[in-house]
Amino acid sequence: MSALPNDYTHIHVEQPGAPEVMQLTRSPLPVPLVGQVLIRVHAAGVNGPDIKQRVGAYPPPPGASAIIGLEVAGVICALGDGVSQWQLGDKVCALVPGGGYGEYALTYAAHCLPIPTDFSYVQAAALPETFFTVWGNLFMRAGLKAGETVLIHGGSGGIGSTAIQLASALGAKVIATTGKDEKRDYCLSLGAHEVINYRSQNFVEAVMAFTQDKGVNVVFDIAGGDFINLNLQALAMDGRMVSVAMQRGPKAEVELFRLMAKRIVWTGSTLRPQSVESKAAIANELQATVWPLLDSHKVVPNIFATFPLSEAPKAHALMESGEHRGKVVLTLV
Repeated sequence: MSALPNDYTHIHVEQPGAPEVMQLTRSPLPVPLVGQVLIRVHAAGVNGPDIKQRVGAYPPPPGASAIIGLEVAGVICALGDGVSQWQLGDKVCALVPGGGYGEYALTYAAHCLPIPTDFSYVQAAALPETFFTVWGNLFMRAGLKAGETVLIHGGSGGIGSTAIQLASALGAKVIATTGKDEKRDYCLSLGAHEVINYRSQNFVEAVMAFTQDKGVNVVFDIAGGDFINLNLQALAMDGRMVSVAMQRGPKAEVELFRLMAKRIVWTGSTLRPQSVESKAAIANELQATVWPLLDSHKVVPNIFATFPLSEAPKAHALMESGEHRGKVVLTLV
């Protein structure tokens, strides 16, 4: 491989604010530590936590890069001590603790996965953050199984799109919600069996009608706020609810008796602060169970829009508009 540069271009945020606060700058090239790799980034996914970090609401955990960006695809160009599973020149997609919006990014070797068969760098960059989040929560925490019914909120976004595809591909019956009728067909195309417009319909009534008053086994919730009690109403006996975001607010007044009477298990997590080992465990399960679905193209991420790194503000503006269906990706090569 060619010699590495001394510095590189990346997005910098001087002060939190509107998308325009993201500007290109140059910094010294990072060096991989023990167990880490340096990736020459070809594409980087754009995600909800990126928006929160830009406005100052989601600071990076200790030791993580302050540069925005949590998922990339590219080529390994440097290896830290102790890395044996990857070689220089390997093409990978990876979950990164920060630093994705740049020409180079550091991450742990255990958080890299091979680029699926015939996937472009753009497609591969759309995988890690959403697939780690969905697998770690919907399947590892909530234990969704084939034959069960799941309610997935925000079905047309990056997280929701992934959740619908994986749940359907692995044998679950999927009910999705969206706030716009024009997104219904998109959710159905991903594998949803029923799509509910939560703005014009009472989603609890619609869920109960679809399940013949049994309720769903699992709720995958990105809403929080006033949806929490409605989710409890929509759940079946011994149901499980997993919270992964709080788009309708971080607080909820919970009907504890309903939770107790239905024997509901409520869990949730955030991905970025988890340990290196926890993320590696998710990566291992993804490679064993999900990567065959990607290699065979039974599951393929939907790329709604791409922007060059210099137009990262436009990518964030699109995300904040809510008009996207699927993933938004930045391109660097």
